[in-house]
Amino acid sequence: MRGEIVKSLIVPAHPHPLLCPEKNVGWQKVRDAYDEARRQIEESDADLIIIYSTLWPSIIGHQIQADPNPEWVLVDADFHDLGSIHYSLKIDEEFAHAWSKSNLSRGLESRTVAYEGFPIDVGSVVALKLLNPDNRIPAVICSTNVYSNRAETTVLAKSCLDVIKAQGKKAVAVSVMSLSNRMFTEPIEPHEDRIHSPKDDEWNRKILEFLEKGRLEDVGQLSRTIHDQIRVKKVVAFKPMWWLSAMNNNRNDLSGTVLAYEAIHGAGAAVVVLDPESNGTGDKEYDEDDVDFYGGDRDVLDSESSNDETPQMDTGPALYDPVEGETTVNTSKAPKPVGAYPHARREGDLIYLSGVGPRQPGDNSIPGGPIKDASGKPLDYDIKAQTKAVVDNIARILEEAGSSIENVIDVTSFLVDMDRDFQGYNEVWAETLGKVGPTRTTLAIRALPTPIAVEMKVIAKA
Repeated sequence: MRGEIVKSLIVPAHPHPLLCPEKNVGWQKVRDAYDEARRQIEESDADLIIIYSTLWPSIIGHQIQADPNPEWVLVDADFHDLGSIHYSLKIDEEFAHAWSKSNLSRGLESRTVAYEGFPIDVGSVVALKLLNPDNRIPAVICSTNVYSNRAETTVLAKSCLDVIKAQGKKAVAVSVMSLSNRMFTEPIEPHEDRIHSPKDDEWNRKILEFLEKGRLEDVGQLSRTIHDQIRVKKVVAFKPMWWLSAMNNNRNDLSGTVLAYEAIHGAGAAVVVLDPESNGTGDKEYDEDDVDFYGGDRDVLDSESSNDETPQMDTGPALYDPVEGETTVNTSKAPKPVGAYPHARREGDLIYLSGVGPRQPGDNSIPGGPIKDASGKPLDYDIKAQTKAVVDNIARILEEAGSSIENVIDVTSFLVDMDRDFQGYNEVWAETLGKVGPTRTTLAIRALPTPIAVEMKVIAKA
């Protein structure tokens, strides 16, 4: 018995089509499209729905829901005024465990979660409530790793396909995502809803044009160009496209139907159905590395073929090789040092961290953007995103050292532009390290070795 993907879907995550479709004509169209997609799933004789949700982020590897009957009441964090959603889902725990095991066999970090009250993200809840309201078909839900690149996402899909074939499943693959994901930051009346900007709408429609022609893999390729041009650069927005393409063997000749495209609180919300039957147009070029086992590289965007103006930095020297007896700490889950020093060092009951910046492990990308381009021209950047990335890197180094962010006792921060950045940096501090309560000194400096705006020097309890 050979399993297969019998249908693929792209659906939005917002609760409006579930809780209040009647308040806006577009929201109702999305709800109607969900209903049509549900009807097609029921007619497909599928026996499994696989959810890949951008609203369930994970930091280390991927997590897969394995509770056979997660049940709770959900209130959306952004749209709590719309009301609560009670859910009781039917999860294929056998498939969940097999998928996680398959991930590990292909070199991925993976684990299952199964305990009462573990939060199911709003996107997965909305999708399953509308596509599978009676729990007739068992489901499985997988997180999106916020640092995974295309190779890792492709291997995740191949691991899933291994289990589908081994168990003979007829599966529906569902990517829960927005197209453009820039929402209004102030409350709006339902009749005022629209796509946030003409540029977002332009790219949304180009994506949908490709999908309607069944060119799913080309959307994955197009993501590089989109990432260069959209205002809010979030690679995570394209991971569900990468995953869905790999779930369909990176084909470009599927049969696509766009059932709806509307605005939900400024974001682009689409319901798209892709069937495995060839549309007869012939396949398009697939120019990615065909990765079967994940080896740890995280080049999220191909810098050689990208028009990205971000300075491309050396990934740094090999991790510091300590002499015998030294109690140093290094981890591949933090950016490589730019010199011959370790990430951290233990001395007695304390852990001393080298200066930690926002660069990302593997590709050296800078969340929020660099402060200057390769020629030294100043660039706009997001100090909040950089500061949050610094805190995340600190947490990973401390975890490698057997400690945690809660054990931080003293921090020295360095800002290259105190006047511009102190307020934003201070806000992120209050939301993260400020809750831990370490002492802090913040210094203004002229520059840092890489084009970043903030760095922190940390002492923590072991």
